[in-house]
Amino acid sequence: MSAKTEFVTLPVSDGTSMRAYVAHPAGNPRAGLIVFQEAFGVNPHIRDVTERFAAQGYLAIAPELFHRTAPGFECGYTEFSNVALPQMQKLTDAGLTADIRAAFDWVQSGTKNLPTAAIGYCMGGRTACQAALTVPLACAVSYYGGGIAPSPMFPDLIGRLNDAKAPVMFFWGGKDGHIGPDAVSAVENAMRAAEKPYVNVVFSEADHGFFCDARASYNAAAAAQAWPLTLAFLETHVTAATRKAGA
Repeated sequence: MSAKTEFVTLPVSDGTSMRAYVAHPAGNPRAGLIVFQEAFGVNPHIRDVTERFAAQGYLAIAPELFHRTAPGFECGYTEFSNVALPQMQKLTDAGLTADIRAAFDWVQSGTKNLPTAAIGYCMGGRTACQAALTVPLACAVSYYGGGIAPSPMFPDLIGRLNDAKAPVMFFWGGKDGHIGPDAVSAVENAMRAAEKPYVNVVFSEADHGFFCDARASYNAAAAAQAWPLTLAFLETHVTAATRKAGA
């Protein structure tokens, strides 16, 4: 059965409005899940991923993070430098914090405090990690999150990982030319030093964007392995949060 899908508009604390794509599971959701986009927008791939999670029982919502500068934005995978990058450069951590809270509050208000997790890809991987610092998630999953470690694109999050409120799973590509081994090690070392629970997975033969089957860098083997690992991580921590809430 296909998930019921819709676009909703969320109020954000800075006075803006943010559209988001929502996929509803059949029956009662097991948990909420915020799906954070790549730089290419809440495009057909991100909408498809959101629906895949709904098929697994999650109330999944993908907020449009470029809503302040380019509402409804999406572009092709060959248009990063000239189309997507200028939108990324307009993002701020303050704005992303407000967007994270708006999406989290929407899930909570509609589901009576259902445990909620976050997942994100590329710039959304960083945002998922930022979400774990911002709101009380059950867990977060970051796929090749550029900018968690020092990067020319974003202020890094390394010094803030002490504030992680939830376990985080990190996925990286061993052949990622954008996020090298030093960056991966910096994130892992910071999580270890902060004594925060985390899982670190590196697929040695995968490149940046390996999970996206619409990109030239798609790696079917890595994506096939990452999917059940992701579901198991979500299930483990959502179940733990549900039990804790019922205690």
